[in-house]
Amino acid sequence: MAKKYLVRLTEDERTYLKNLIHKGKEAAHKRLHAEILLKADLSELGERWQDKQISEAYGISTRTVERVRERLVREGLESALNRAEPTRARKRKIDGENEAHLVALMCGDAPEGRSRWTLRLLGQRMVELGYVESIAHETVRQALKKVS
Repeated sequence: MAKKYLVRLTEDERTYLKNLIHKGKEAAHKRLHAEILLKADLSELGERWQDKQISEAYGISTRTVERVRERLVREGLESALNRAEPTRARKRKIDGENEAHLVALMCGDAPEGRSRWTLRLLGQRMVELGYVESIAHETVRQALKKVS
């Protein structure tokens, strides 16, 4: 299968990457990504290694090599050197205000017929009072653990 994202570095980019590697002051992942890009370079000065050769030489998966090449082509050199930002970011169900409501609820009297609050009961009450649309008891536990 033909590679979709081909690495062709300019002279300046090659020099920058070599300096980054030999300086020794950068994070390990950044140096590794620089090594990957230099080995995968298809320009006249490049080493033109195959993904499998690179992965075996550095003890990484071929998929890592593919991702670094893709990020170079799509997003540029700096993005390819740094770690990717997580793509799934969930909105927190319990923010500071809802956390305060949860703590106040927990400190109040337990429901009738109960000696104390359970995590599930606290979650159900938060939904009943309209603080959140839905909430798992594990989210309630984590919020209370953070507070205590």
